Amino acid sequence: MLGDPLHLFAILILLGVANGTPIFARKLLGNRFGAPLDGGLKLRDGRRLFGNSKTIRGLLVAIAATALVAPLLGIEVMIGAGLAAASMLGDLASSFTKRRLGLRLHAKALGLDQIPEALLPLLLLRVRLGLGVGDIVLIVTLFIALELILSQFLYRLGIRDRPY
Repeated sequence: MLGDPLHLFAILILLGVANGTPIFARKLLGNRFGAPLDGGLKLRDGRRLFGNSKTIRGLLVAIAATALVAPLLGIEVMIGAGLAAASMLGDLASSFTKRRLGLRLHAKALGLDQIPEALLPLLLLRVRLGLGVGDIVLIVTLFIALELILSQFLYRLGIRDRPY
């Protein structure tokens, strides 16, 4: 049985805020405050830990924006901040994996680009958000679909540098 549709939609919106605000921040601020999270660190394989696109600015903006939006959707501020932090951690895991696989920066990897950033926060906050397995599967599926659609839309608006 699935949970309250409005609650599930609110969680989906928070995932969108967490993952979308770094894109808007980069567009608005350019390279200002865009220090890479990995500090340029290369591992033994000669590849960057995460890459230039994973920035301190993006992490902080995602957490702050999601924490601010959460109460508007009936979710506690700290849950919103935790969801964003876990989503960004999932995104970093994805970037780390892509670098280890030898994929170039911004290479597309359907599923790997979306699932960790949606699934990790849902699993970590499952109890606090009152989610069942069906809820998690539904939210992750909708997140993937919406991210693919919105990516094209934001590209056409000139907000994204490249579509998915």
